[in-house]
Amino acid sequence: MKNNFIKIIFIVFAILNIACSFEPEIENTFDEDYAFGLPENMEGLLLNAYGNLPNTIIDGYGGDFLDAATDNAVTNSYSNGIFRIGSGGLTSNNNPIGQWDNAYNQLRNIHIFFENGLGDGVIYDITSETEDQLKRDNLKGEAYYLRAWWSFHLLQVYGGKTATGEALGYPIVLKSLSQEEATDFESVKRNSYEECIAQIIKDIDSSIVYLPFKYTGSNPTTGINNLGRADQQVALALKSRVSLYAASPAYQSDDVVSLTGMGQFSVVDQTTYINKWTTAAVYAQDAINKIGAFSSLSESDFDSNTTPTEFIWRSFFTNSNLENNNYPIAEFGAARTGPSQNLVNAFYSQNGYPIHDARSNYDETNPYDNRDPRLYLNVLYNGSSFNNRDLETFVGGLDSKEKFSGNTRTGYYVRKWLSLQPGLISVDNSSSSRHYNPYFRRTELYLNLAEAANEAFGPTGVGTGVTQNAISIIKSIRTKAGITDNTYVDEVAALGKDEFRKLIQNERRLELAFENHRYFDLRRNLLPLDETVKGIKITKNTDDSLNFVEVDVEERNFNSLKYYYAPLPYDELSKSPNLINNLGW
Repeated sequence: MKNNFIKIIFIVFAILNIACSFEPEIENTFDEDYAFGLPENMEGLLLNAYGNLPNTIIDGYGGDFLDAATDNAVTNSYSNGIFRIGSGGLTSNNNPIGQWDNAYNQLRNIHIFFENGLGDGVIYDITSETEDQLKRDNLKGEAYYLRAWWSFHLLQVYGGKTATGEALGYPIVLKSLSQEEATDFESVKRNSYEECIAQIIKDIDSSIVYLPFKYTGSNPTTGINNLGRADQQVALALKSRVSLYAASPAYQSDDVVSLTGMGQFSVVDQTTYINKWTTAAVYAQDAINKIGAFSSLSESDFDSNTTPTEFIWRSFFTNSNLENNNYPIAEFGAARTGPSQNLVNAFYSQNGYPIHDARSNYDETNPYDNRDPRLYLNVLYNGSSFNNRDLETFVGGLDSKEKFSGNTRTGYYVRKWLSLQPGLISVDNSSSSRHYNPYFRRTELYLNLAEAANEAFGPTGVGTGVTQNAISIIKSIRTKAGITDNTYVDEVAALGKDEFRKLIQNERRLELAFENHRYFDLRRNLLPLDETVKGIKITKNTDDSLNFVEVDVEERNFNSLKYYYAPLPYDELSKSPNLINNLGW
């Protein structure tokens, strides 16, 4: 396995503490020109922007999955920010998913690089002008990409509508600021959502000009040892994701989409709205054409020494934190994540029908038999094989909350991403396992295309620049996942765009569960946020047969339109009088 670049971020950059002045104070202090002339310092600015990427994004919110703030799951860590978000406790003073300061710090690093790292005074390879230019161009492409990444992070969290119906993003900054500019708080204003999208796309397109398609071979700049740095594939994937958000109903101004209630909206300008979805479809198709087919996920992808082909961009970490956080108490874990009955019910039967459809052959007395194979990749349930035994979540079972109060509240444990090596966590000889942290998966691109194509052309239509329709994509995703029949997909497609939209949204929910998409997908699509999280109560009869009863576990107190958006940080609002907050905050 080649070196994972993102893991090696020990930076010489300490000299360039950007919060400080570069004015020399004693005769031995390096001056600004000298510091900016060191190639390792200039590259270090970008390494810092890489190094602040969340390395454990799959459970990176204080050890929780962001899904635990949605109808997909709950957390048992009541003091953590994800529990507060799930219970409606998000505030402008406390936003566990916001990184305003961190994002702008990284943008400042990138701008210092643009202004100082590309001049003739910095030489990256003294042995060859050709190699020096190659390195210079590659760093330039990385800088453009990283600016797009961190800008989209700001847009994803803070983009939203105002009380006056505007769709706003974040204040765009395209250079390092002087002290005077940085303290001119009256000039700080949010750009429109469309302006932010345009700038991000422009940066992505610029990055593609300079980056290699992928890192291969042995060249020190473009070779395989740089795996983990941005390349054209990564940029194309980000472009697809960004354009999907740009088309989503939550981020349109009132003259395009009007909010009419929780989970309700009305499209005012159909032409503009459809054009945005068409653009998203074209970008997704372009990425697919260049990156290639998806492979779906398998259990081997959760515990592998080689990067799965499904991952476009990833980092990895080698420890047992996921297992420590999520194993049952009896297996020396903290049982933090409890997948919901809501999520379990969303998985189809293996023949492709929803479990509420009589044709699914769903058996209420054996609810986990003959189900969509993706259920088994995501959720551990009563009777699942675990550490050479069967999991016991029935009342009084070893893995129930009646046995240990800290065990699952829902009757389920998370399976996705965990290593289930027997004895991985133990009192005497704990070990660790390699875990991949996917920033982009190939399947996401196909889901992006299906969603955008359905909105632009309907379930079976295509358009200029788009060769795959929504129905064929959804069928291929389900087939590769192991579903044996897609008759149900044809039936839903025949009902039209609106019904097929619901099916696509459910496919995203299943495919991207515990990848921190559900939280944002609910909000960008203005879906209902107040679905009570349910669990399962399993009781054993005297003949060892089981009874299954759904129970309420946790309310989702999202009863106001403001919960579709996040508040801007209080400190920023208090010092910048022209910074407009999102609706309801």
